[in-house]
Parts: sequence; structure tokens; C-alpha cells
Amino acid sequence: MSKEVSEGRPALRGIEASGEFPVEYRFAHAKNGNRHLVVVFANFSAPLDYGWSNGVFDGLRANILWIRDRFDGMNSYYLCKDMDFALEESVVTLVWKVMEALALTPDQCTLWGGSKGGSAALYFGLKYGFRNIVSLVPQFLVGSYVERYHPKVARFMMGEVSEQNVRILDSAIPNLVRSGANRSANLYLLSSRQDAQYEEQIAPFIGLFQGYENFNFIYSDSPFIADHTEVTRRNVPPLMGLAHLLVDGIAPRIGFVQNGFEEPRRDRSAIDSYLKATAVRQDHALAAPVVTAPAPGQRVPGGAVRISGTAPGAIRVSLWENGRYLGSGAVGADGTWSWGSDRPWGEGKHLVKAFAVDARGYESARTQVTFSVFSVTEEPAAAGVLGAAGP
Repeated sequence: MSKEVSEGRPALRGIEASGEFPVEYRFAHAKNGNRHLVVVFANFSAPLDYGWSNGVFDGLRANILWIRDRFDGMNSYYLCKDMDFALEESVVTLVWKVMEALALTPDQCTLWGGSKGGSAALYFGLKYGFRNIVSLVPQFLVGSYVERYHPKVARFMMGEVSEQNVRILDSAIPNLVRSGANRSANLYLLSSRQDAQYEEQIAPFIGLFQGYENFNFIYSDSPFIADHTEVTRRNVPPLMGLAHLLVDGIAPRIGFVQNGFEEPRRDRSAIDSYLKATAVRQDHALAAPVVTAPAPGQRVPGGAVRISGTAPGAIRVSLWENGRYLGSGAVGADGTWSWGSDRPWGEGKHLVKAFAVDARGYESARTQVTFSVFSVTEEPAAAGVLGAAGP
């Protein structure tokens, strides 16, 4: 297994070869040790046959397993070669082994993919009982689709592209839904009428999910969608929001919803006129506050920390530590300010950031001060030792 480092999130690359078909993958460890696995299936145009591998998942707090759809040099929908579904078994073996190594269950997994990958996420998610399934603009009738639009893939998957084989592949996903497979899954389906595939590949099958406990259909109607490939692209922000919720164990119930209400040609004259009339300009730069106490690096007792300084032109100084708001000190007429907390500070090093705010709400640049806090019993004990050792 070799290490593949991109500009963003480091990933490991490997091959699961215990099955009949070797399966190539990329894997990224979870940030902060999050207990979740996202399995990503690729669309047709994915670089190197790895879907969603362009950095969009870099900030996702989950283990990520990207599975490559490339077998003997050809795509396969992760299903079969010459109608041999041992290919599917090899793919799911990889997923099970990664889950086992992470000590995860299907309830801690999200299957994710778009188009061809959306079909795979739906198929594997329903058949093998995964908790979360995100299927973006999938094809339900896989056989008919590859026969018509990807004949080389059709020959690879079917061997003989016959009516019977097309029918078998066409029924793979719909039969799972009709049988109620994995009815308790959290299932999210995205599509759009502006996708030319919608009427044949999506619309006839939505009703099959009526018995599913948490089936959600996002119908995207946007002037920025012109074809199949643009449906997912238009929806990346809400989809990433969904991904972050799922890996945190939150499965929203949104039902049947419509989005895409942009009006790029809308007349903006009214709002532009209002903004022009009411806009406030900052005609001067507010100086960053000066911290005079504690001095940089000073050691102070935990029960007597008081931060003070000067901030001419400001009405208050706001203080923060590690992204947490501590409090604000009012600025007097002479430009001085001071703030202290009633609660004792923790021992050790502290880095506090401060910024000034004026009467119009403008904020200054940040000033930071570093100091150390010691226990109130520490200094007297040290003084006693020194006294005993003196002349």
C-alpha cells in the first residue's frame, strides 16, 4: 500500500485482492477520530475513476473510502463482468474489511455517489443494509442506460448485450426497492426535471419508496441546471451540509422538497437604492488595543488575573481565548480599559486575544498577550524555601 498525498487531505492507496476481482481504493483517516465511514462510488467522468476526490471532502470529519470503478480497464457500475456478479462480491468484501478494521457497523456508514456512483450507492446500500444512502442523479435502469449510451461498458458488464441481460440489470435496483430491502435506511435522492434522464430513470420509481421510513427526495429546479452533470454541481453546498450531519450521527428528515429559487435577472434597483441611502463607511481605521497588563510572559496568581490597557477611540475591548468569549472591558474617557473575571483561571500558559470596538460597531485588528497562571499556594511555598536557605 502506497501513500498518496494530494494538495488537501492525505490518503492511502491500496488494492483488496482477496476476491475474484482486485478492487483499488483510496482511504483517508477520520479527523479527530470520528467514528464514521463514508464510502464513495464514482461517476463516469470522475478523475481516475474515483468520485468526489477533488478535495470537497477534505473537511469532512469521517473516515473516507473511495472505491475505484476500473476493472480490466473498464467501468462496471461495481456490479459485474460478463454477468459475473463476483465483481460485486469483491467490492463489498473491501467495504466489510475496512469496516471490520475500524470496528464499525453498517449503522455507522454512509454510502455516497453520483450518477453511476449514485446507482451503486443505492444498490449496495439497499442490498447490504447500510444505514445512510446518498444517491445523486442515479440510473435505476442500468442495463438500458449502458446499452444506449455506453456500449463498451454494456459489453463488459453483460458479455452478450441481449434483451434478457439488459432486463436483469434493469431490474437490479427496482426489485430491491419493491421488496422493501433495508426499509429503515436514511435515504436521500437528488434529481431534477432539467436532467434529460429524469423522466425515464427517476420519475417512474419515486413512488416505490412510499414504505420507507426516512426517504427524502430533493427536487432541484434551478436556472443554473442545464443537463445531467449540473444537478449535483448546483447542489454541492446543501449536500455537504447533509454529509456533515450524517457523519455526526444526525439523519435529517426533509421529505419531498424543492430547491433552486435563483433569479439571476431580477431587478436589483430597489435594494441598490436602499443600500446607497443607508450605507455607512468606515472613514478611519480603529487602532488595535494595547495590553499593558499582564506583561508578555508574566506569571500571575490564578485568582488575581486582571487584563488592562489602552484603546483610544473605542467604547469597549472584547477578550477571547481559544475561540471562547471571555468578556468585555469598558473604555473610559481617558482611553484606558480593564477587565477581570470572578472565576479562577486554570494553571499554565494562556493566550488571550483582544480587539477594540467603537460606537459604530467597527472592530479593530487583534492584539494578543501570553501569560502564565500559577496556583495561589505555589509562590508562598517557594518563598519559604528560599528564606530557609538564606543567611
